[in-house]
Amino acid sequence: MVHHSSDLKVETEDGRSHRKVSLASLFLCTQISIFKFVELFLHFMDPFEFVRYAVVTGANKGIGLEIVRQLASAGIKVVLTARNEQRGLQALETLKDLGLSDFVVFHQVDVADATSVASLADFVKSKFGKLDILVNNAGTIAALIKNADLFHAIIVNRWAVSEDDFKKAITETYELAEEGLKTNYYGAKIIVESLVPLLQLSDSPRIVNLSSSKGKLENFPNGSWAKGVFSDVDNLTEEKVDEILNKFLRDFQEGLFQSKGWPKYLSAYTVSKVAMNAYTRILAKKYPSFCINSVCPGYVKTEFSTNTGFLTVEEGAASPIRLALLPNGSPSGLFYYRSDVTSF
Repeated sequence: MVHHSSDLKVETEDGRSHRKVSLASLFLCTQISIFKFVELFLHFMDPFEFVRYAVVTGANKGIGLEIVRQLASAGIKVVLTARNEQRGLQALETLKDLGLSDFVVFHQVDVADATSVASLADFVKSKFGKLDILVNNAGTIAALIKNADLFHAIIVNRWAVSEDDFKKAITETYELAEEGLKTNYYGAKIIVESLVPLLQLSDSPRIVNLSSSKGKLENFPNGSWAKGVFSDVDNLTEEKVDEILNKFLRDFQEGLFQSKGWPKYLSAYTVSKVAMNAYTRILAKKYPSFCINSVCPGYVKTEFSTNTGFLTVEEGAASPIRLALLPNGSPSGLFYYRSDVTSF
């Protein structure tokens, strides 16, 4: 039986002296060195470097709240925002009750107010130092729904409806149209412009713009001036989008929006979402290192749809969440209907 010594013989340079060293002792020294290296590594590394941060607008209820819940459940630290502070804080408490206290904070913001948005940007910068994910969810239907059942029937019939029935279900006014554009389009722009500097500090910046199937160009009459401008993707600019929206509001105020080739039903909402989709394409070109997409989450049963939708909020939030968590190198500047790429 051969006996293997656990001692190691080490010879000095002159070859005359010898020392016996235990292999176990060498192993222990190696372990200590590794532990010391890890300790020093952790000491000098930024503890927040591997944490991801997100902002979700319009997040006190519905799809927005569910997006926050799912992001926080994935270990992402989320700033839940809402225009109404009381409702926002109530939403925060709901998430805390689900055990997500360490992953969600609240900050009040009115997306249409540049000063309010600047305050949000300062908050994110001071608290986190960067931003990884922005979900533009805040929005309004830009109309007053008077009859929820009739509104549901109109959607089920894919807007094949008489003008009389539409007027019984929905009221559109200039004031509501103006508010819709301010929130749905210009509000998203203000948010993006304020938070882009923080997104540029991320190694995986994501912007997800919540849109709608009403935001497809097919909802514009063929031959309309605005449809032609929106369709010219290579020459599309923010200035041209602004020109379209200003023209729409003038025509709407003068009662000419139908005769001038604007969408017939939910006109302001449709125009705002087409503009949002156009802005998504413009942003994707402007920031090629970002992953920026817009998505229609489907017809979701929320207060926004007067609870007439087909999908749950969990199902509705799934597509925005998927886009928010896309790996680097994923497609950008696209429009999705739920999980599928669709035409603009």
